[in-house]
Amino acid sequence: MNKSIKVFAPGSVSNVGCGFDILGFAIDGIGDEMILSKNESKKINIKPIEGYENLPTEPTKNVAGVAIQALLDDLGSDQGFDIEIKKNIKPGSGIGSSSASAAGAVVAVNELLGKPYSRIQLVDFAMQGEVAASGDAHADNAAPTVLGGFCIIRAYDPLDIIQIESPKDLWCVVIHPQIEIKTKEARELLSPVINLKKAIRQWGNVAGLISGLHCSDYALIGRSLEDHIIEEQRKVLIPKFDKLKNAVMNAGALGCSISGSGPSVFALCEGQNKAKDISLAMKDVFSKTDIPFYIYSSQVSSKGVRILEES
Repeated sequence: MNKSIKVFAPGSVSNVGCGFDILGFAIDGIGDEMILSKNESKKINIKPIEGYENLPTEPTKNVAGVAIQALLDDLGSDQGFDIEIKKNIKPGSGIGSSSASAAGAVVAVNELLGKPYSRIQLVDFAMQGEVAASGDAHADNAAPTVLGGFCIIRAYDPLDIIQIESPKDLWCVVIHPQIEIKTKEARELLSPVINLKKAIRQWGNVAGLISGLHCSDYALIGRSLEDHIIEEQRKVLIPKFDKLKNAVMNAGALGCSISGSGPSVFALCEGQNKAKDISLAMKDVFSKTDIPFYIYSSQVSSKGVRILEES
């Protein structure tokens, strides 16, 4: 049995406009790399994370440590691990930073322990890392990061995840302004009351989006990528949001909305050439601000956490 493993944990887009807390997908453009090795100390040791010295390395406070401990407790194991994290997804980015670390950790540990759990079961443990990060066990980032592709979280108790095939030429472009929005703080902005007419429109869009993905109907995907509830409450946190959205829609995007809690904004489109046009439109808007930014462009990732090396 292997003693060490290196994995890549992809970033993810959650909510996907109309699917607050129930829909997400994995992206190939960015992700965390992690190396995990068995040790004899019966402890979880997390090395200081280069470039993110403020992130906790105490296992009870680090999302990867919390997720691993949840798995070990369920398994009844006292195996120790040394963990090295190359953090490529900035915390508070809105593209699944905490999920990437938690998901990569549990997939790696599961491999090193002989795969006692299925990938679906691993989502439960990755979600415990989300609790440590935001106080809430949501799976719309964790599920696609572990499993890949589009995932619907049909229910949480018990956890019921449905994977959806998406069109082969569906591309995602994400702009990440270099400001931080904490998930917990973004959730506190949301009203606990939803207008019934808005809720009905939202349910219709969720159904339309799922049908569009399943049938590779790009026009239906575009019509359904509308958020009538969350976006209008959170967009105040994102500089130039309305201008950015108008620019990418004029550039040919199917739809555009906030990725997770923000500040990242995503757009879906058909084909790589259209993705290039949207990237340029995003760049044009934010180049006129004093806010640094990164843009990532990739097809929707059909794979979740990937094993890079084993020894």
